Amino acid sequence: MGIDLALIWAVIIIFGVMMYVVMDGFDLGIGMLFPFVKDARDRDVMMNTVAPVWDGNETWLILGGAALFGAFPLAYAVVLEALYLPLILMLMGLIFRGVAFEFRFKAKPAKRHLWDKAFIWGSLVATYFQGVALGAFIEGIKVVERKYAGGALDWLTPFSLFCGLGLVVAYSLLGCTWLVMKTEGPLQRRMHDVARPLALVLLVVIAVVSLWTPLAHPQIADRWFSMPNLMWFMPVPVLVLVTFYGLLRAVARNAHYTPFLLTLSLIFLGYSGLGISLWPNIVPPSISIWEAAAPPQSQGFMLVGTLFILPIILGYTFWSYYVFRGKVTHEDGYH
Repeated sequence: MGIDLALIWAVIIIFGVMMYVVMDGFDLGIGMLFPFVKDARDRDVMMNTVAPVWDGNETWLILGGAALFGAFPLAYAVVLEALYLPLILMLMGLIFRGVAFEFRFKAKPAKRHLWDKAFIWGSLVATYFQGVALGAFIEGIKVVERKYAGGALDWLTPFSLFCGLGLVVAYSLLGCTWLVMKTEGPLQRRMHDVARPLALVLLVVIAVVSLWTPLAHPQIADRWFSMPNLMWFMPVPVLVLVTFYGLLRAVARNAHYTPFLLTLSLIFLGYSGLGISLWPNIVPPSISIWEAAAPPQSQGFMLVGTLFILPIILGYTFWSYYVFRGKVTHEDGYH
C-alpha cells in the first residue's frame, strides 16, 4: 500500500492554516480593540504584548500558501482566481497593519494617532476580508473543465459578508483574552469587561453560521444530520456550548489564562466543524484533494524539504513564546 501524499499535504496545509488563525488572530484582534482603549500608554502595552512574535506568526500564512501552490496547483489556480479581490484586500490590510506597527513607535507623539488609525483599519480590513474569503469558499466555487467558471464578484454574497463580520468578532475575542493573559491592572480589567459581550456575540455568530450553512447546502446537511454521522459529530456542538459556558465563568471570576485557552478551543472547534462540512473537497463543492493534487514526484520532493523545515519553524515559534512569556507592563518597551 503506497503513501497517500495528497492526504499528508492536506494535513500539513490544515495544520499551517490553523496555526496562522490562532497566532495571527490575536494580534489582528488587538488592532481591532484599539478603539476601546484611549490611553496611549495602554495602547503601547497592547502592542508590546505581540511585538516579539507578530512577524513570526505570519510564517504560517506563507507556509500554507506555498504548500497549496506546490501540492495542489489546481486548487491554488481556481481559488485565487475566484477570490482574487478579497485576498488582495486582505494583503493590503496586512501591509498597512505591519507598516503601522513599525512606524508607530518611531513617530512623534503628535503624529502617532495617524499610525494608530492605520493599525486599526489595517487589522480590520485584513480580518474582514479573510472572513469574506472563507465564506465564499464555504459557499462553493464554480468550476468547469478544471477552470474557474464564475465572475469576478461571485464572492460577494450575504453569507460571505456575514462570515467577514463573524471573523472580526472571533479575532477580537482572541485578542481580548490574549490581553487578559498578558496584562494587568486597569487594562486587564477593561479587557475582562469587553470579553463577555464579545463572547455572547460570537455565540450568536456561530449559531447563525451553523444553521445557515446546512440550510443553504443540502450536501452539508446530509453530512451532519444523516445517521450514523449525527452520532459521531454531535460532540462538536456540545463541546462548543460547554466551552462557552466555561469561558463566561472564567471571565466572571477574573481568571488570567483560562479565557484565552478556552477561546483557542472555540476556534479549534469551529475549524473542526468547517473540516467536517467540506472534507475531502479542497475546492468545494466538487474537487477533492486527490483530484487537485500535483504529481506524486513533485509532492514527494517538496515533502522532504517541508519535513526538514517544519520542526525548525515549530522550534523557534515555541522558543520565542517561551522567552517572552509572562506579563507586559508599562515599563516594557519595543525597539
